[in-house]
Amino acid sequence: MFLSVFDIFKIGIGPSSSHTMGPMTAANRFLEEILHGDWPRPHDVSVDRLQVILHGSLAFTGIGHGSGRAIVMGLSGYSPDSIDPDIMDSVVADVEKQSHVHPEGHPAYRFNPADDLVFDRKAALPGHANGMAFSAFDADDRLLLKRIYYSIGGGFVVTDLELEKMKNDEGAAVAEDVPYPFTNAAEMLDMAAGSGLTIADMKRHNENIHLSSAELNNGLDRIWSAMGACIDRGLQHTGELPGGLRIRRRARAIHDRLQEEWTQNRVNPLLANDWLSVYAMAVNEENAAGGRVVTAPTNGAAGVIPATVKYYTRFHDGADQKGIRDFLLTAAAIGGIIKHNASISGAEVGCQGEVGSASAMAAAGLAAALGGSPEQIENAAEIALEHHLGMTCDPVAGLVQVPCIERNALGAVKAVTAASLALHGDGKHFVPLDACVETMRQTGLDMNDRYKETSEGGLAVNVVAC
Repeated sequence: MFLSVFDIFKIGIGPSSSHTMGPMTAANRFLEEILHGDWPRPHDVSVDRLQVILHGSLAFTGIGHGSGRAIVMGLSGYSPDSIDPDIMDSVVADVEKQSHVHPEGHPAYRFNPADDLVFDRKAALPGHANGMAFSAFDADDRLLLKRIYYSIGGGFVVTDLELEKMKNDEGAAVAEDVPYPFTNAAEMLDMAAGSGLTIADMKRHNENIHLSSAELNNGLDRIWSAMGACIDRGLQHTGELPGGLRIRRRARAIHDRLQEEWTQNRVNPLLANDWLSVYAMAVNEENAAGGRVVTAPTNGAAGVIPATVKYYTRFHDGADQKGIRDFLLTAAAIGGIIKHNASISGAEVGCQGEVGSASAMAAAGLAAALGGSPEQIENAAEIALEHHLGMTCDPVAGLVQVPCIERNALGAVKAVTAASLALHGDGKHFVPLDACVETMRQTGLDMNDRYKETSEGGLAVNVVAC
């Protein structure tokens, strides 16, 4: 099992990795399939019209998550990692006016979002809660090509055949050509003990199979730069967030009050926690506004890790670039274990898989940056994840705002607390991380679908959205 640090941390746009970035990526893949896929092309017949049907959680909360806009942008040829969020409104408006998309390298295709983009709340696809059916028709509306895609969390997208293969291969022997192919925390600790390496060092050796050390360092620095820029933008902007709930951005005002308190040297025992919280809120307010964020491991949980790294750089004298890189590598190792053995998708296991996973990753990363042993790092991740077990995903109006923004702040606070507890111990503890991950998976299976990003239960129905 090998997931690159750049699979876990992907630069994209808000508000959702699974509901925004995933659909856009799926649309990109369908365009590629039209041009280069292995499918029977009738003689003298070409694709004229496209249709997309969203199922499951994508259908229930896709409007609030911007899934429709993402589909339009993806079919127009834009990808999550390079699109300028500021052009999205004008592109969508043009497509709605012209009823055509014009992706580069393709002919124009008929696509009227009012008719050809369908939110089907009745029929879920069998593979995953986030299912999409893309179809291409000729000028006489005869079906030429149909593909099923699933957005499985964190911006990852697979076809129905790829998902089936993943399920069939579950538990199979690891074949990846990396020196430390751990699939769970127990193997990770055994390999660390046998090699004498840190978790970050093992992750670095694995990455170096595909990337040079310079490429890896540059990539890690680029990820942190994007995270830091997102914090900065979130601390600069004010006003209401889009979507109709009239939620106001609070990070800027809180930041200004904290800054004043900082300069006046007032005694505040919670000062570090306050800064930690405002950093997380800044990221998730920016995400809710559709800005550029980094999946960590998802957009809905994008504030936890940047806030914890920023806390590390601000409140620890020994913080340096190596510490940040070790933080990200270690966090990615934990995130890979969770994704491989459970899920990071709110639509699959609830918010325990999003903010819970992010908090575990951040706790492990901070413990690593502060010099913790592999055992202490694993303990930190377990503490953070254990105390998010059972957390539902119930966004009000399907927007990544309530309770998501504040939830990231609390996830960051739990991460720092978990790292501190672990570092004050010797790494020995009662509940292994692997048991905690398996518990999260089982809890997700038991959880009612109303609490898994469908906005049919919890706060989403008990708070009036108006």
